[in-house]
Amino acid sequence: MVRVDQAIIARLKKEGETFEILVDCNKALAYREGKIKEISEVLASKEIFADVKKGLRASEKEIKRIFKTDTFEAIADSIIKKGEIQITAEHRNTLREEKRKQIIQFIHRNAIDAKTGHPHPLQRIETLMEQAKIKIDEFHSVDAQVQEVINKLRPFIPIKLEMRELTLIVPTKYAHAVFAHVKKEIKVLKEQWQSDGSLKIIIEIPAGIQEEVEDKLNALSKGEIDITILNKK
Repeated sequence: MVRVDQAIIARLKKEGETFEILVDCNKALAYREGKIKEISEVLASKEIFADVKKGLRASEKEIKRIFKTDTFEAIADSIIKKGEIQITAEHRNTLREEKRKQIIQFIHRNAIDAKTGHPHPLQRIETLMEQAKIKIDEFHSVDAQVQEVINKLRPFIPIKLEMRELTLIVPTKYAHAVFAHVKKEIKVLKEQWQSDGSLKIIIEIPAGIQEEVEDKLNALSKGEIDITILNKK
């Protein structure tokens, strides 16, 4: 468990009642995003309060009525996932900046210029997000926010999310090295080993990283690999 003197309050207000627990700030946020699975890693105590600062415990009767259970872990799960996690302004700003950078990186890797088919540079995305006055929610995941961010960028740049399927034809002498890399780093849709030991493989990647992927594959095969776009979606 987390040390009580280092914990912060997670609070849920429901049906006119307030329920508070003590948690580790970073771990509670990670738990809410699914990055931590065990709630025991998040908690500083196993008490449910109506007001932590006053030391007032929540009514057991009200807990059971509202949560339909008296199991502490289930109640704490609801408070963390549906309630408010109190953090300092400094910590909030740090989390927001981290999430902003993650969203910019996601758009750079997964979205392209709808006119040219090329990824948008990181700096361009960042600058346009500032111009569009896009606000990032530090508590919501990248996946939950990225489509809204892209929609707000569309008046400024032609942009769309795109996945690409690539067909790779790999000569025999490079086939195993390329295959090992691809299986580890990239989503494989189909693989077909030829009778001469060469390899035909179909992969799926975000459109924004195609150049990066091609550079790596060409380095592994001394430029002898054949890469073609099979499909865009």
